[in-house]
Amino acid sequence: MQDFVYTSQPQRVVFGAGALKHLGREIDALGAKRALVLSTPEQRKQAERVADLLGAQAAGIFDRAVMHVPIETAREAREVARQLGADCAVAIGGGSTTGLGKAIALDSGLPILAIPTTYAGSEMTPIYGLTEAGLKKTGKDPRVLPRTVIYDPELSRTLPVGLSVTSGINAIAHAAEGLYAQDSNPVMDLMAQEGISALARALPAIRRDAQDMEARADALYGAWLCGSVLGNVGMALHHKLCHTLGGSFNLPHAEVHTVVLPHAIAFNAQAAPKAMTRISRALGSASGPQGLYALAKDNGAPVALRDIGMRAEDLDRAADIAVSNPYWNPRPFGPAQRDLIRALLQRAWEGVPPA
Repeated sequence: MQDFVYTSQPQRVVFGAGALKHLGREIDALGAKRALVLSTPEQRKQAERVADLLGAQAAGIFDRAVMHVPIETAREAREVARQLGADCAVAIGGGSTTGLGKAIALDSGLPILAIPTTYAGSEMTPIYGLTEAGLKKTGKDPRVLPRTVIYDPELSRTLPVGLSVTSGINAIAHAAEGLYAQDSNPVMDLMAQEGISALARALPAIRRDAQDMEARADALYGAWLCGSVLGNVGMALHHKLCHTLGGSFNLPHAEVHTVVLPHAIAFNAQAAPKAMTRISRALGSASGPQGLYALAKDNGAPVALRDIGMRAEDLDRAADIAVSNPYWNPRPFGPAQRDLIRALLQRAWEGVPPA
């Protein structure tokens, strides 16, 4: 048995079809009176539904959340919260909205209640990201961990199939890297394998029938587990590459995770054989990297960076940024391995199977 340290996160999870009806009760449990509702512009209607449910408990709506949390948007949202006298924030949507809530909490300490409508998993982590001057910086702070998370599968019913698949693979990335994290532990290993398995089962079913509520519930369950893994252990090569590509080149978050994941896992395969065994088992595949590539391709997700907006002429710069300040990884990827990372990005750009 390995030596390990495990610290549980102080968080409340409410899971089930129709769970949104408990929103008022959960705001009361936080001891809050005035909630600022956060969303993207596209999810304004869902934000209005939340505000209507809250009634007098709603302080207002801020509907300008965007990918990668630009520092300017975070500052604007913080000021709106202050002006409205909000004493908590309700973030409904995906990782962009949850990320904005975290940015508010980081500065103000306001408690966050998250209502995920995608499978991003950000709601289960104390990790935040802010983009300033074209660079995405991440950090970890207990103040940004949402105090309460409401998982209601019915809210993901209208999530487009394509985004369901990429969002789900984004969640799988959290668990897959958790299996070889420097601070991994047996509890997280169990959650990671179960989370990957649930999503690998759910995504093809959602592709067959977007209204399959059992599959939608499975996907949210998997996202919860995978997000919990990310919230408890460190990130490695895959997340460094995605933070670089997303923050510096403005690529779509879930899609870039979907494309890069098989290649990052392949890069680490020989250095983390036990993790590869668990990933393969969870996917029902002989190979973890190949299974992840097939899960994306067979379910209509993009598998090439060039198809999601990455220019070939930017690959060199991306490799330079990624190796300049590397995260811990079971296989080193610092400046000395720059050419290996550049080759990895080339394969991901072309969309060929992982080497």
